[in-house]
Formats: sequence, C-alpha cells, structure tokens
Amino acid sequence: MSTADLHGLPLSTGSAETASLFNDAVLGFLKYRADTPKRAGKLIATDPDFAFGHTLRGYFLQTPFNAANLPAAREELEKARSLSSGTTRREQAHIAALATWVGGDIDATLRVWEQILAEHPLDVVAFRLHHFNAFWHGRPDLMGAQADAALRNWGRELPAYASMLGCHCFANEELGDYAVAEKSGREAIGLTPDDLWAAHGVAHVLEMQGRHEEGIAWLETLEPHWEGGNNLMHHLWWHRGLYHYERGEFDRVLDLYDRRFRNLASPLTQAQPDFTTDVQNAASMLFRLQRQGVDVGDRWGELADRAEARIGDVLSPFTQPHWMLALAAAGRWDAAERMIEALRTAPEQPEGGVGPLVRAYASPIAQAILARAKGDPSRACDLMRPVLSGMNRLGGSHAQQDVLEQFFLDCAVQARRKDDVAGLIDRVRRRHPVPPEKRIGYRDALALLN
Repeated sequence: MSTADLHGLPLSTGSAETASLFNDAVLGFLKYRADTPKRAGKLIATDPDFAFGHTLRGYFLQTPFNAANLPAAREELEKARSLSSGTTRREQAHIAALATWVGGDIDATLRVWEQILAEHPLDVVAFRLHHFNAFWHGRPDLMGAQADAALRNWGRELPAYASMLGCHCFANEELGDYAVAEKSGREAIGLTPDDLWAAHGVAHVLEMQGRHEEGIAWLETLEPHWEGGNNLMHHLWWHRGLYHYERGEFDRVLDLYDRRFRNLASPLTQAQPDFTTDVQNAASMLFRLQRQGVDVGDRWGELADRAEARIGDVLSPFTQPHWMLALAAAGRWDAAERMIEALRTAPEQPEGGVGPLVRAYASPIAQAILARAKGDPSRACDLMRPVLSGMNRLGGSHAQQDVLEQFFLDCAVQARRKDDVAGLIDRVRRRHPVPPEKRIGYRDALALLN
C-alpha cells in the first residue's frame, strides 16, 4: 500500500493509519494547535518504527528554542537515523536537517530545507519550518523567496494552501509590501478563519500602518475561532495590547496582560511559563508601559524568576534582551552579571549558529540594559549604538524589534544625547510607515530636538 503526506508526497510507511496520524500532527503544527505534541506522541506510539515520525517529533521539540528539550530531540534524531534504511531520499534529507538543527547550525539547516523544496516544492514540512527559522534568525529575505515560490507552485486544492498564504502575508509584511501582505492574509482567513498565523500577519500590517481601531476589530472578530490554539494566541492578544497602547488606553493593556497574554493561571502559561514569545510579549509591554509612567506593580518579579533559571540558554537570541530587561527591572544584579558573562562566552561555533549572533548583538544590548538600570544611560548608548544597524539579525518582527529601538531612544533622552535621539528618530522614520510624531513611544522625544 502506498501512503502519502498532505500534498501527495510519498511516505515510507505502508500503514494508512500512520500516514493519517502524521498528517494530523503536521496540520496541528500548521494551525498552531496546543495539542500538536500529543498528536506527535500518538503517531510515535502507534508506529514506533516510522523514521519520519521521529524526525517530526524532533522538529517539534526544537521549535520552543529551549535547551532543556535538546536531549529528547537528540534521542528522536538517533531513532530516526536507526530506522532510516527504508526511507525515501526526501525523508533522509529531513533527518539531515534535524541533525544540523540539533547541532546548532541554523544556516546549514535552512540550506537543507531549501534543497528539499527545490526538489519537492510541495513539501509543507520543509516550507513551514524554513519560514519559522528564517523569521527567528532575522532572514525575511529567505522567508519571502520561499513564500513567493510556494505561491507559484501550490494550488488552492492543497490542504495547506491557506497556511502558505498566511506565511506569504507575514513575509511580505516584514519586507514592507503591506498591500500584498494584507491581500494574502485576508484570503487565507477567508478560506480558514481559524488560521492563527494568517490572523497574526494581518495584525502586523494593521499595526505597522497605524490602523489601531481596525486591528482591535480584526482580532475581536477572529478570536472565537481560536479554540485549541497554542501560545500564539497570547501573541495575538499582545498585538491587541499594542493597539490599545498606541491609543493611550493603558488600563486596557494591563487588563490584557493579566487576563490574556500573561495570565499566570492559564493552562498554556502553566505548561510553559518560560515560553520565549510569551516572555518577549510580557517584558516588552512592561517596558513600554513604564516609559509612559504606568505603575506595573510587581509584574517584573516573576519574569525575572524565569530569566534567572534560563541563564546560559541562548537558543533564542532575540529573547536574551528581554530576559535582561526583567532581571534589571527586578534589581537582580548578581543574576544579571552572570547572564552578561554567559552571553559574552556564547560558543563561536558552529559559524552558522546562534552563538556569533548572541556575542555580536545580544551581549552588547544586554550590557546596555544593565548600564541604564544602574544609572548610566550614556554608557548604554555607547554600548548599543554600534549594533543598531544589525540587531535585526537577532530575529523578531519590526513590531517586536521596536522595543529595542525605544530602549535606545530612552537612553539617549535620559543622557541628553541629541545626536543619538536624532539618529534613532531618523532610523525609525525610514523603517516605519507611521511617522514618529504620531507614535506614542517617540513623539515626546522629538521635543529634545526642538
């Protein structure tokens, strides 16, 4: 019996049940469903000899960027290798991709997925993981290239077509083509209203264009379709918080913080209290609010607890400054110094891994955050200025990177560095379609230039 994946590519299993469970796990991943790990577990339990099943589970273990998952991911890799004799060439390439990812070479991993897609343009696993990792490692150009190729090669009859449109939306948003992005995202939602990633892509477009009222309505309308979603729901609520923040509705933002995107009592948060994107959401919003004079209470403390426990885990370069924001805000000076040392000594090899990015960008930014917290905003400016032009390599979207730009601006204002204020304002003016005069995090700083 021949079996196939969602898009008709052959699978090395003769079991229709195994193929069905594999495709169900992939769909869970595409749609950001919280039970995706359980789906992968059921696949493995049903057919422990299916190599691609172990590869898929290894991939899923890697996506949270949590070093605690590495031993389990390596175990899945070894199981896949031991069962690879009867696999297809495509499946063997996926095993190679998992090996380079577990080994820390992100650039090599992206190249393997690109090779798979060159031979098998309909490979949804390679496409979606490539999109995911290109984003989190600061390569929107690669996201865009693969999304455009998929738009040419995929037909509307394919089960993952709407998911591809969501990726096409987000890639183009990050590349600044907001009209194309919005068209693809809205088309995806028209096909599958429960696609969280497409909802997310359009939310970015509306944020970048300053369409805050539309953004709130967009997310309110779609929220009923999110049942069973994973932590990406938190990020969507964070986006709603950004709309309210820009409108000066700080009480609404804090309410969303406590009830939605940092609800410590929710099952999703309790299952992964240190999930990277959740921490980024929380720390960046608390920093924004404090800049506006909002009392955030003791909310920094629990984030600092999470940060302290993850010192030395640098798999997510973009999360490192957020950890430091929490440690500094909570006055955890010893822990902050230990984190600085861990970032300074991040491994230089492999060359295509995160270590060089952490040393080049996350380390000086973290040092700047600590310097400001200790009352030296001038030194913070000196530390951070040289890396402003390249800090996008840490990953994260324009909306997420904005907190780092606001941080530098805040230091420059405190230090009365008019040149730095002017330089940052000019940078933001060139990168963001809404002028600084109309953005809450920037307009007050303009007074220093007058």
